Amino acid sequence: MKIIVAIKQVPERDARIRIDSAGKWIALDEIEFRMNESDAYALEEALLLKEAHGGEVVVLSAGPERVGQTIREALAKGADRGIHIASDKLGEYDALGVARLMAAAIADEQADLILTGLQSDDLGLGQTGVILAELLGIPHSSLILKIEKTEAGIRVLRELEDGWFQHIEMTTPALLTIQSGNTRLRYATLMGIKKARSKELRVVEADAISVDAARCVSLDSVALPSRQKTTQMLTGTPAEAAAALVEKLQQEVRVL
Repeated sequence: MKIIVAIKQVPERDARIRIDSAGKWIALDEIEFRMNESDAYALEEALLLKEAHGGEVVVLSAGPERVGQTIREALAKGADRGIHIASDKLGEYDALGVARLMAAAIADEQADLILTGLQSDDLGLGQTGVILAELLGIPHSSLILKIEKTEAGIRVLRELEDGWFQHIEMTTPALLTIQSGNTRLRYATLMGIKKARSKELRVVEADAISVDAARCVSLDSVALPSRQKTTQMLTGTPAEAAAALVEKLQQEVRVL
């Protein structure tokens, strides 16, 4: 079984965020980056399938040169090789444009299964994986917690609303978007880090991929949440003030 895992490099959650001078996105200088959380769970699912049934795990990512570090991290955890769609202008693409780049980069791979995270921690659109499946013309399913290989293909467990779950039988090739938190993520071992240095990492220049980069969705501006401080004086007797405070905590702040 050949499994392709699409991973994204995103800013650290605890990074100090500043808006760039254009007001279009955050300033990326002096920020640490990491693998997107739900993509890390997608990678873990792929590695578990490989350990159980054999095959190959290929990681795919797009972005500037620093993205290679995140790909190497995936290789150190057990992926077999990587594909890096190199571009310093990935922000000029929307989800459809990125999916088109990915579809072109893996057109010759003939993968049995493609896994992506449910959504990215930075934009949170949750669209790229589903669009990629449509471009490739393969079935897809989202919010996946567990994957089992069957004789006919795969059986997946989906998370629905209000504590409900759903099992689906699917044929392969197929694409799944993985929900976070159902498995324990592994750490890269020292031996894995050493082996990752010699594993294949194919770099494909985005400019060399002939795709329609016209945006369907544009991001006009971003802004940090405004901080406001207000003071309310509660009057009346101590009992009346206490009752008013409890009401505000229940109805306005909603902490009781």
